[in-house]
Amino acid sequence: MSPVYYLDAEITPARSLSRRGLNIVMGVTIAFALIPVTAFMAMGAHLVLPFVGLDVFGLWLAFHIMNRRVSAERVRVSSDVVEVLRAGKTVWSSATAFTRVEPGETAVRLAMSGRRVAVARALSPGERRDFTHALDEAIRRGRSERYVGA
Repeated sequence: MSPVYYLDAEITPARSLSRRGLNIVMGVTIAFALIPVTAFMAMGAHLVLPFVGLDVFGLWLAFHIMNRRVSAERVRVSSDVVEVLRAGKTVWSSATAFTRVEPGETAVRLAMSGRRVAVARALSPGERRDFTHALDEAIRRGRSERYVGA
C-alpha cells in the first residue's frame, strides 16, 4: 500500500533563458563574432578565428553549465517520513514526528537532531512564506494521523 502524502510539492526554478532563446543568443553572438573574424582573416591574421571561437565556446559552456545546475526538488510529507529528493535521489529523510521547519531569509530549513537541509531556495520570499506554512501544516497533519492511527 502506498503512503498517503500530506504534501507532495515539486519546486522547479524558473529558467531565465529557454532553449529557443539560447539558440537565438548564440546565433546572434556567432553572427557578430564573424564580422571582425572576416575582416582580420582578410588582412591575413588567421589566428583570430580560433581565439574568437574559444570566446563563443566559453559563452556556450557557461550557459550549458547554468542550465544543468537548474534542477527540481521534491518535498514529500507522509505520516512516517519527510523526504527531500533532488534529481531523483533522496537527500533528506527524517521521521515526521521529530522534524522541525525553520523559516529563513533565503531558504526553508528542515531540521532534526542537529542535521539540517535547505529547501525552496528557488522560491520568492512570498512563495517561500506560503510554502513554509504549507510544509509546517503538512507535518502537523502527518504527526496527528500517525498518533491517531487513522
